[in-house]
Amino acid sequence: MIDVALLGIIRRWHLRDQIPPREIARRLGISRNTVRRYLRSETTEPSYAEGRSSSGLDKYSVQLSAWLKAEAATQPKADPPGLERAGL
Repeated sequence: MIDVALLGIIRRWHLRDQIPPREIARRLGISRNTVRRYLRSETTEPSYAEGRSSSGLDKYSVQLSAWLKAEAATQPKADPPGLERAGL
């Protein structure tokens, strides 16, 4: 997977230093097609597909949230740690 730094190197070498895509691919150890794809796309950073994986707890999220809110309402607020030492 290509990161932003590698994409910057590819674009800099090709546009500023006039290094051909074949040489860039050889120097970086990646496919020539990958170099060509990023040069043609005119993109400044790679995009990744956002995947949302489901959790086994998703079906219980409403009930869990309700329990946490009820628990927070019944618990007294504790003093922050170190407050008694500061004399406050």
